[in-house]
Amino acid sequence: MIHRKSFVLLLSLLPSFFGFVCVLGQEQTSQTSLANPKSNDDMAGEGPVRRYDWFVNLWNQKRKQWAERVQQDTGAIVFFGDSITQGWGDDFQGKFPGMKLANRGISGDTTRGMLYRLDADVLSLKPKGIVMLMGTNDLEEKAEPSMVRNNVELMIKRINESNPKMPIVLCLVFPASEQKARPASKIKAINELLTKLSSQFDNVTLVDTWTVFANEQGDAKPEEFPDLLHPNEAGYAKWRKALSASFQKLGWE
Repeated sequence: MIHRKSFVLLLSLLPSFFGFVCVLGQEQTSQTSLANPKSNDDMAGEGPVRRYDWFVNLWNQKRKQWAERVQQDTGAIVFFGDSITQGWGDDFQGKFPGMKLANRGISGDTTRGMLYRLDADVLSLKPKGIVMLMGTNDLEEKAEPSMVRNNVELMIKRINESNPKMPIVLCLVFPASEQKARPASKIKAINELLTKLSSQFDNVTLVDTWTVFANEQGDAKPEEFPDLLHPNEAGYAKWRKALSASFQKLGWE
């Protein structure tokens, strides 16, 4: 038989034990939600999600690091996107003096992948504003322009559910090249759809980051995009200039 004092002691320890189990379970669930999903079954949106080994490793690594920076990055203006956004680096405050920034770009990500990670990577920070650039990787994975547009709409609506007054700076898809499976005709189609979409939301500011870069054929210029996909220092300087007017209007600069 259990001694009465031992039984009382056991009862007193139960709340702590179950509390520990709950916390452990929450941590495991959180870590699981950060991992690249193994299938599209429970993912919102439409179109491709990348699952190449290099991408899954990068996705998991980045998101784990960011989960540990939530408090530090709370209230920042979040740059949200793929490799072009990631290319700013994590320490790009000097590019935009006086602005608290957080980089949430993952190289290779698609719009459906970004939609999946929007809550944890961006909205959890209670950002001051969001700068979005996305869609080029969807084209390489054979997505249609309408899929990109629809996923972006879902992102905007989710952001507005969180905070209907959240300023969103939406960048048009940069020019690339048919050599990179990103023909000008498809990029133009996406940008036309995004332009129409942005006009439906008062809190969305559209930034034309296609015209400022495209050559006469609608492709990227090698002097600004050496690989016809990613901007070099001159390209980033031009993007920064394109953003500046909108940032000033929003009172960020």
